[in-house]
Amino acid sequence: MITNNDVVKAPDLVKDTWIFQGAEHNPLLAPRGVFLVQGKLIVCDTGQNRVFIWNSIPRSSHQDPDLFLGQDTVGATGRNADGKVSASTLQYPSGLWSDGERLVVADAWNHRVLIWNTFPTQNGQPADVVLGQADFQSNQPNVEGVGKPPSAQTLYWPYGVYSDGQHLFIADTGNRRVLFYEAFPEESFAAADRVIGKESFTERDYENEDPIWPYSIKLNAEGALAITDTQYYRVLLWDHWEKAFTEKASRLIGQADFSSNGQNQFGWFPEAHTLNWCYDTCFYKGGIFVADTGNSRVLWFPQVPQDSNQAATGLIGQDNFQTGSENQNTIKTTENSLYWPFHLSVEEQTLVIADTGNHRIVIVELRN
Repeated sequence: MITNNDVVKAPDLVKDTWIFQGAEHNPLLAPRGVFLVQGKLIVCDTGQNRVFIWNSIPRSSHQDPDLFLGQDTVGATGRNADGKVSASTLQYPSGLWSDGERLVVADAWNHRVLIWNTFPTQNGQPADVVLGQADFQSNQPNVEGVGKPPSAQTLYWPYGVYSDGQHLFIADTGNRRVLFYEAFPEESFAAADRVIGKESFTERDYENEDPIWPYSIKLNAEGALAITDTQYYRVLLWDHWEKAFTEKASRLIGQADFSSNGQNQFGWFPEAHTLNWCYDTCFYKGGIFVADTGNSRVLWFPQVPQDSNQAATGLIGQDNFQTGSENQNTIKTTENSLYWPFHLSVEEQTLVIADTGNHRIVIVELRN
């Protein structure tokens, strides 16, 4: 095990950390999605158009996967398996969600979301349900191609998915909205029931108060909602997800107000309250982690902010809040650094970070 407590500047929170790079002879390439469920580790190996599943959290730097999806063989890497799109292929998979019984993958560059009704047990197993496309053989944005308006059934670069086990949320990033399904979809090409960030399903225009480039959606046990709004370098917060259909976000992480949209609030260097190309959040107990991707760090807020522009108190990946360069301002990957962390997931006391630029997963054991 690679022990490396220096990677987390929150010693009261962190017990141990180590690095995982995938199979020794078949390593990860730019993994953007990571998820923990029932002790399983699921990774979107985005740069190689496949999903890997480990039935238990790896405890060494390399370990062969127990299952792979998206390709015909474990070592294959081509977009849509170097062929035509189908129920068993992937192209730039990004977001993940599972309850251990079902699996949902945001197949972003195929402009669709795939659902396995039962957790996959076979390599290359085809999905059961597709959202965003009329069938498994189609993959155009908004079904009819670039420039066509969206509908309640279409998707354009969906990068994030989330469920509370009953409802399904999709970050329909290219259409600048979040789609909501009242019940978990059981049929392909199902229409969403409601939309967050738009007045109707057919519009793409936006106001500063709306999600501009929503990349991920997360809920906590109390129903609080966080939408990571990448293009405006901020996270939108609601006290409860049901308010998001009729009300604008009540506060922000990363910006002072809804009209502001500067990287690090137009500063040369980051601070504890600024963000740069953020891509994900993760609720943990009463607080929230934020993947501040462009600053190559993860921020920790022990309590979910109740006001806009609050400062983080915990830091992963940098020595201080004023450093935002890759791998702690070095030219080489180090054991205690991050390079564009995209995605976060936590289960019980384990946090996993998709350290995308370093082509690896950082695994953190939290103290409590």
